Amino acid sequence: MADSLSDIRCVTLGGEHKVLGDFPGKALLVVNTASQCGFTPQYKGLEQLWQDYRAQGLVVLGFPCNQFGKQEPGEAREIAQFCQRNFGVSFPLFRKVEVNGPGAHPLFVELKKRAPGIFGTQRIKWNFTKFLIDPASGKVTRFSPRTKPDALKAPIEALLDR
Repeated sequence: MADSLSDIRCVTLGGEHKVLGDFPGKALLVVNTASQCGFTPQYKGLEQLWQDYRAQGLVVLGFPCNQFGKQEPGEAREIAQFCQRNFGVSFPLFRKVEVNGPGAHPLFVELKKRAPGIFGTQRIKWNFTKFLIDPASGKVTRFSPRTKPDALKAPIEALLDR
């Protein structure tokens, strides 16, 4: 993974400090999430991807965000409990971040540069935008909120089979 991504610092919901470099050689699926969104049921599919592919080298990373319709109002503990209780989420979840604007987390600033949206936009449109990071090249592929986790199997397998 390219240095500019591997050095980015993040804090888990439990308060543990991480850098993306803590996942060497892993394909990363980074998702901005929310607990009160029409796409919230995607947590179940994301957890299934984590269960199906983590032994082969996939890490799913969830980043709660309250920027879209105030759909993630909870505090860290509430978010963790909601995700575990309702969807059995066991993949790493991080502290709430902003993904757009001047307060955007550096991870999302870099992801948007590497994988712009439609017409080259740097903005994230909504919750559950997904970014798949190739561990070898640092190449980032962006998927819309409407892309269901199940539809990511082929691109994930393509990265893991190399």
